[in-house]
Amino acid sequence: MRSFSKSIRIFVFQGLIGLLILSASCRQSSNDPLNIPVVDIEGKVLTQRDLYEAVPHNMSKEDSLVFVQDYITRWVKTQLQLRKAELNLTEEEKNIEKLLDDYRTSLLTHQYQQKLLEQKYAPMITSSEVERYYAEMKENFPLREVIIKGIFIKMPLTAPNLQQFEPFIRSKKPADMLEVEGYCIQNAKKFDQFIDRWIPFSQINKELPNRVDDPSALLRSQLYYTDQDLEFKYYLVVHEVVFDDELAPLEYASERIKSILLNKKRVEFIHQLEEDLYEEGLEQKIVKFY
Repeated sequence: MRSFSKSIRIFVFQGLIGLLILSASCRQSSNDPLNIPVVDIEGKVLTQRDLYEAVPHNMSKEDSLVFVQDYITRWVKTQLQLRKAELNLTEEEKNIEKLLDDYRTSLLTHQYQQKLLEQKYAPMITSSEVERYYAEMKENFPLREVIIKGIFIKMPLTAPNLQQFEPFIRSKKPADMLEVEGYCIQNAKKFDQFIDRWIPFSQINKELPNRVDDPSALLRSQLYYTDQDLEFKYYLVVHEVVFDDELAPLEYASERIKSILLNKKRVEFIHQLEEDLYEEGLEQKIVKFY
């Protein structure tokens, strides 16, 4: 296995990434370099095209190298396991066509039912239904993490007049918030305004250069937080917060409630759908009994 891993590293560093970023026009040529095999296991071939299509194109070169090595290793292990299974299973055990057909039938039926369910019933779930369910069952919606409303900004340290801009960030006056928005549109690396919607604090936490270990403790003491690295300054202004020892507000729980109400209608809907399709099949003479 060590020699195999070493072979992968050598292969990758000899120019794989260069091949992976070839243009689409090059990939269509008759002498397509991406058709060159990387690994062959008794006729089952992994090509450079397979790798090109597997690697996320927004990765750095270093991350791509790691991804490719891991992908090749996983592909080889999978093919070797498949080879061993084919050698050791009986013909009857290897006959999975019925299993695949049953799975396909079940999957397609489920997708069709879900599509019709969402089209027919989802628009019929009213806000009053959601509110009534929440009022009756809100104890079932405890928060598992802190949620907030506010503004998050990632600003380059080189942004012009940054110190003069900072006081406007903390203000909740509409005129000042317009100033902030205009400045951020011109200068910020990231500007996320979520004053009118709840988001988990973890969504912001992953953007910060230094992770906040105890969001509840932080937000109980301050609603304005800054952080900094070598290139950017990060600003978080929290307008509202609900802590993880409280119940989720209706606004935050509404989508989950809609899903619950939709599923409550599911059994009745599926039964009616089956009956309707059965009658339709008979009327249109799609079904023939012998």
